[in-house]
Amino acid sequence: MKMIIAGGGTGGHLFPGIAVAEEFLKRDPHNEVLFVGTKQGLENQILGNLGFPLRLIDIKGIKGKSMAKAWEAIGKIPKSLMQAIKIIRDFSPDIVVGVGGYASGPVVMAAHFMGIRSAITEQNALPGLTNRILGRFVERVFLTFEQTKKWFSPLKTTVTGNPVRCAFLKEGLACPKAKNRFTILIFGGSQGAHAVNMAIVEALPYLKGMMNQWKFIHQTGNADLEVVSNAYRTMGFCADVFPFIEDMASAYRVADLLVCRSGATSVAEITASGKAAILIPYPYAIGDHQAKNAEVLVEAGAAEMIRQEELSGQKLADAIKQLYDHPEIIMEMEAASAKLGNIHAAARIVDACIELVSSK
Repeated sequence: MKMIIAGGGTGGHLFPGIAVAEEFLKRDPHNEVLFVGTKQGLENQILGNLGFPLRLIDIKGIKGKSMAKAWEAIGKIPKSLMQAIKIIRDFSPDIVVGVGGYASGPVVMAAHFMGIRSAITEQNALPGLTNRILGRFVERVFLTFEQTKKWFSPLKTTVTGNPVRCAFLKEGLACPKAKNRFTILIFGGSQGAHAVNMAIVEALPYLKGMMNQWKFIHQTGNADLEVVSNAYRTMGFCADVFPFIEDMASAYRVADLLVCRSGATSVAEITASGKAAILIPYPYAIGDHQAKNAEVLVEAGAAEMIRQEELSGQKLADAIKQLYDHPEIIMEMEAASAKLGNIHAAARIVDACIELVSSK
């Protein structure tokens, strides 16, 4: 079988697509996967290093743009559809799966026009504009949350959970931690999170007494890399600071505690990995869905949450120190996190895709 996975742009869309690709290729060594994305998307930075082929189309997002930028993006749609048609003809897939993001639109629509089976995945409780449109044309819609069903035809929807890459499954992360420092992993989304970065910078003076016991691994994004790196260096902390961490699973493997946003993909990876976390939801997410994601973990005892409007360096430092001083609480949070983990989502999606192709 051949599968095209279309979309990406950010890690929240791309990484579930990678999880589906891994599962699909694991089923049969003769299976083939092709990703389709954009030059400016995250997929263009990392898929080559992971060994996945990628074709590019010329398309940009419309939502949230100025009138001029929106019209420019609309003007690219005919060209991107023709590019998608050519890619589909060249690759001849059995199925096309859109994983969200504007790059999925032309490819999934082209598949529909060409009579190719198609499906989409929706990671969030509130679906994005592209997926709300595509849901009318595809044969299957794979959802993370039950409440998302109301946006799509009930005949098409299946609640599978959010696919997680193999490297993040708890069994894959299990290994002895050959280190003598308490390790804190900090990240926003794939682009970083300025508020989280600055909160850590402000927290460091309150944590100075722990500089010999702790280590930080911090994904900052490009904009804050220098400021954050200088802060750790000035305060004398052991820290590995990166604009982007390609092998995030290895960072998870050595982390004792995560400080991060609570996007759907991050939450899926946290729980599949069985990690304890301090969650700082992005406050401008549509429908405040990141806060809702965080609340699920907090209610289960798997995480703590600090809302961004309440965030300060001292408050974050106090939360980290409290958990460090009580390792038994971290162990309880890890156990609760692992109970929430959905490790079968990718397999369920691939099963449904194979069934869809077989029924043609």
